[in-house]
Amino acid sequence: MPSFCPKCHKVLDEDEICCAQVRYTWRCKDCHKLTTGLALPYGKCFLCGGQLQVLEDRDPGGPLELRAIREALQFELDAFHFYRMARERIQNPQNRIILEQLYEHEVDHLHELEEKYHAHLDPSVIDLDAGAEKRLSEWLFRDIVFTDETAAPRVYEMAIEMERRTRDYFRKVAAEAVEGSPERVVYLELAAEEEEHVALLEAEREQFR
Repeated sequence: MPSFCPKCHKVLDEDEICCAQVRYTWRCKDCHKLTTGLALPYGKCFLCGGQLQVLEDRDPGGPLELRAIREALQFELDAFHFYRMARERIQNPQNRIILEQLYEHEVDHLHELEEKYHAHLDPSVIDLDAGAEKRLSEWLFRDIVFTDETAAPRVYEMAIEMERRTRDYFRKVAAEAVEGSPERVVYLELAAEEEEHVALLEAEREQFR
């Protein structure tokens, strides 16, 4: 018998499939990691093994929540440009492949944030003009000689430190927020996201050892 698509609400004929990309959002009750996907992985958080809670009709729209999301997007955008410029300057082909992977991870992280929090970046902040990129690159990589074999490990150390600072900032602001407030929840989610990034980078850093 006919039914309705849960996403677009179109009337479906029997055995018809519509909007296969119906996605759900869930949060870990222990580490506050926020995830979107088609199904819950065994009902457990892949980051800490904690219990997952499906979130219905999530709409972080308060001013303090929006500030948290805006800050998160800014940090993620900074990391995106860091990896993008690093991979373009590295000389060793093998190390360039490794940094290309980092860049692709960051692109995914940026899109995940946009999807999770319904925020969309203007293309102008993704594509820097040549002058701005040159100034930013000279400042970011002032202590790195990209023709040297130590360049890629040094970039990794800088990246890990950058992600740790972001994680610690979110944890600090969450601790200062009112217990149970929506903005505290968002900051804890963002801190968990950065903890995942740190763990990923630390694991990948072993490629240089």
